[in-house]
Amino acid sequence: MDKLDTISDVITSDSETEDTPTVLSDLLPGARARIVRVHGRGETTRRIVDMGVTRGALIVVEKVAPLGDPMEVKIKGYHLSLRRSEASKITVDPV
Repeated sequence: MDKLDTISDVITSDSETEDTPTVLSDLLPGARARIVRVHGRGETTRRIVDMGVTRGALIVVEKVAPLGDPMEVKIKGYHLSLRRSEASKITVDPV
């Protein structure tokens, strides 16, 4: 009985991790996601939100520079380059 309980716990925890949000900076080129939240305060965060990076918006990672910074994303029909530090403050749900 204990062994079966342990196996079901592993299966449950694996399926739960599939739906957990991640940060934009972890996505690879070609990945699509929906924005869950933009974290942070200050001028930079406000400008990112002003450019259309808002909750519910669909975002596609177009390119990532060879050293990983910056990354180019497509959102609401236009291309936007973000620093990795900025992208790490954007929580997304992969689609």
